[in-house]
Amino acid sequence: MSTSATQSKATPVTIMVKDLRAEASIEPAAVSSAQVTKDTQIIAIYGKGGIGKSFTLANLSYMMAQQGKKVLLIGCDPKSDTTSLLFGGRACPTIIETSSRKKLAGEAVAIGDVCFKRDGVYAMELGGPEVGRGCGGRGIIHGFELLEKLGFHEWGFDYVLLDFLGDVVCGGFGLPIARDMCQKVIVVASNDLQSLYVANNVCSAVEYFRKLGGNVGVAGMVINRDDGTGEAKAFAEAVGIPVLATIPANEDIRRKSASYEIIGRPGSAWGPLFAELADNVGASLPVRPTPMSQDQLLGLFSAASVGRDVVLEPATEFDMCGRTEQAKQTLEVVYDEL
Repeated sequence: MSTSATQSKATPVTIMVKDLRAEASIEPAAVSSAQVTKDTQIIAIYGKGGIGKSFTLANLSYMMAQQGKKVLLIGCDPKSDTTSLLFGGRACPTIIETSSRKKLAGEAVAIGDVCFKRDGVYAMELGGPEVGRGCGGRGIIHGFELLEKLGFHEWGFDYVLLDFLGDVVCGGFGLPIARDMCQKVIVVASNDLQSLYVANNVCSAVEYFRKLGGNVGVAGMVINRDDGTGEAKAFAEAVGIPVLATIPANEDIRRKSASYEIIGRPGSAWGPLFAELADNVGASLPVRPTPMSQDQLLGLFSAASVGRDVVLEPATEFDMCGRTEQAKQTLEVVYDEL
């Protein structure tokens, strides 16, 4: 077959598949685990998607800045929404997108291209690939590689807050824990099974890497949208971590958050709550959690709400094919014992 005939059969789909395979075969350089040169607390915040990490972090970072702290907020979520509340709903150019655009133009990325500030809070988004066009975890690794080139370990911040998805288990999302990039982890959860399942997984990851010689610990939990049922508080007590703040399920908070309004302001109705959270986050010490088993986690909830009374009934051949299973003679060779 001629070369021209082969090329004529190439479709956009096959080209895309070839490019994706080529990208996946390239191993990224190891992210540095060197000690920061400044007295900086690097804190990774984990939680289930949609649990309110971005809401919590935007208000927490704003309050910290108002208390005179120098704070950097880094969004490590591919959907790049960590900074949206801080910037009043405006999209922040992501590091990955900016890096790609600058590379095509033959230009270097400057800090002003990717880091922006509001009322004393510095913020940036790592970003990530579109659905089906790359690996989000790999994007995080490449993003931190660029941050290191921009001088990440020399920046003089009091706090660096990293917003990570907790329900994505690939390596890039576990980077701060696996590589000792942060000193402590904080989990955000609510009184529902799924968010506590994620929080428990994060505690398990921390304990796993501690056994391998890691130093990261869990500094506590923020309970968001608290409805008073108490499962999240019971979870925190069971795994041995403190509750740093309890944010109620409140219509005023929901409405203001939906309209991209910062509520963690000194002098506001919710200011004292976030002032206390800021103090607790700064003073909290990382500890080794005691993760729960699946049965222990389910035990925090009533049997009716989580289905513990459900009996697993095995399927039959008739269920699957509409016919009764027929016994077939085996072709396995059985040798007599000598």
